[in-house]
Amino acid sequence: MNNIFDTHAHYADHAFDSDRTEILRALPEKGVRYVMLASSTVEDIPENAAIAEEYGYIFSAAGVHPEVADSTPADYLDTVRNAITGNSKMKAVGEIGLDYHYDGYDRGKQIKLFREQIELAKELDLPIIVHSRDACQDTVDILREYKPRGVVHCFSGSAETAAEIVSLGMYIGFTGVLTFNNAKKAIRALEAVPLERLLLETDCPYMAPVPFRGKRCDSSMIAFTAEKAAEIKQIPVQELLDITCRNGMEFYDIH
Repeated sequence: MNNIFDTHAHYADHAFDSDRTEILRALPEKGVRYVMLASSTVEDIPENAAIAEEYGYIFSAAGVHPEVADSTPADYLDTVRNAITGNSKMKAVGEIGLDYHYDGYDRGKQIKLFREQIELAKELDLPIIVHSRDACQDTVDILREYKPRGVVHCFSGSAETAAEIVSLGMYIGFTGVLTFNNAKKAIRALEAVPLERLLLETDCPYMAPVPFRGKRCDSSMIAFTAEKAAEIKQIPVQELLDITCRNGMEFYDIH
């Protein structure tokens, strides 16, 4: 398989500290054409930028994840803006969004940061990478309000929500969850997403597909997610990889 575009990865994560260089040098030989690195904290941003600078096939995004909204410095938006400005390998603002999974998160602060970063993306004419966990209604309401260019990554919503997000002109990213035994909801959502709005991702080091579930994930494992997605869409797996790679290139403005 070739033309694999991992549209959401975290290679700055400590899970790769022992062998990051070896993995990243080997991925192109395993059919990986492009990788997009998503940032979670202000500390991630320069680390991802450095990785993207070193490897021609890797690009990066800058943004602050909702889980760290409470500890994010007041001047974070300047950090995001400065990292992106003048860096041709910075292709998006993200990952940003809402996460209500755990009690104790300041939802008001999350919403404030989400809105601020969407507005920055519009200012910079860039797409956004959206994280949404147990916060579907607020996420959709804000996306409906701003109508940004973007992708909802690691999609966990319903088929109906997927259809609404697509109707806003956005993309939807699926991970190895598609291969899990309990993936009925994700499969129904994928069925509702037209091929021209579909992206594949790992969210590595997390979300490894079967048969690697529970182990550290890397971009080459998208092949297994692609096989399942192609089965659902009833097209050859290489055709699906070609389509999703083309979608990712268009979405992230990679030529």
